[in-house]
Amino acid sequence: MNSSQKIFLENPEWDEIVRSCYAYDFYHTRSYHKMEVSTTNHKAVLFVSSLDSNFIALPLLIREIENTSYFDGTSVYGYCGPISNLEDKKIPPLLVEKFQTEIENFFKEQNIISVFARLHPLIYQESILKGIGNTKDINQTIFINLKDTPEEQRKQYRKSNKSEINQLRGKKGYEVIRATTEKEILLFASIYNETMERVNAGDYYFFEEEYFTQLLNNSSFEAHLFLAIKDKEFTAGAIFTVTNGIMQYHLAGTKEEYSKDTPMKLIIDEARLYGHQKQLEFLHLGGGLNGSDDDSLFRFKSGFSKNTSQFRTWEYIVNEAIYKELVSKNGVSNSTFFPLYRAKRINK
Repeated sequence: MNSSQKIFLENPEWDEIVRSCYAYDFYHTRSYHKMEVSTTNHKAVLFVSSLDSNFIALPLLIREIENTSYFDGTSVYGYCGPISNLEDKKIPPLLVEKFQTEIENFFKEQNIISVFARLHPLIYQESILKGIGNTKDINQTIFINLKDTPEEQRKQYRKSNKSEINQLRGKKGYEVIRATTEKEILLFASIYNETMERVNAGDYYFFEEEYFTQLLNNSSFEAHLFLAIKDKEFTAGAIFTVTNGIMQYHLAGTKEEYSKDTPMKLIIDEARLYGHQKQLEFLHLGGGLNGSDDDSLFRFKSGFSKNTSQFRTWEYIVNEAIYKELVSKNGVSNSTFFPLYRAKRINK
């Protein structure tokens, strides 16, 4: 087969293609894209370029550019980018060239002016995108190697983490459970959104209760909710996904009155033990906020491991003339935001 395909969410073949890839994560799946589309007006597509029995696939969200006949592409919340049935170093240059030509034609046919994607720190994708747009290094992310023994993993913990986790398990009386009921899921939804309010997160980081239920009961990948309890009170929780050997620390929240105890440290400790028991490869904790390698969130995560990976983004201007026209109309010229025509103007 030497053709290209455009697969939409109604087609279950989406997940068949994703599951046949050498490396992929839940961010690439049909269920996750369905959830993203349900909270936006975007359209999701899996673009597949094939050569003989091999292929490269790229999932994207297509967005309308307001008050125009144009569109742009972006990735889902999290880490996405292109995937293939072959390991990166084994992808034939001819297939890469074919993919790049065909997807550029697709963008032009669909009036797509620019494309932005958050690439996956644990999946090497740069060779597929080299020569088409630009990839940018953003920040480091932290991961725990679950193939190491639990003792080897713990050796990488910051000294204070070891002590605090021991106290949480011991005299502070915390325990961690895996949620099994709708009531527990809804309690976590409340804790999560309360946490986002406390840290002044943008609207993009808030979700309706139904979103959490869908995430934990989807048909494309595993998702587990770990909850920290003290004196029968739910204090904190985190959703971890499990896909193709990768465990992701996805959504997390802590009740304000328990935040000084940082029960999330115990949750992450229990999650990595679970991941090791299930013979997974990595627990990816992610990085800091807004590309920072030195904020409190990054310092929190780096207390669990010395292993880092590079987070990159992909920026591609398909139609330079229209892009410049849209930027000019927006009136923003001095910003690193991409696409620049979507940058918010600050009224002075």
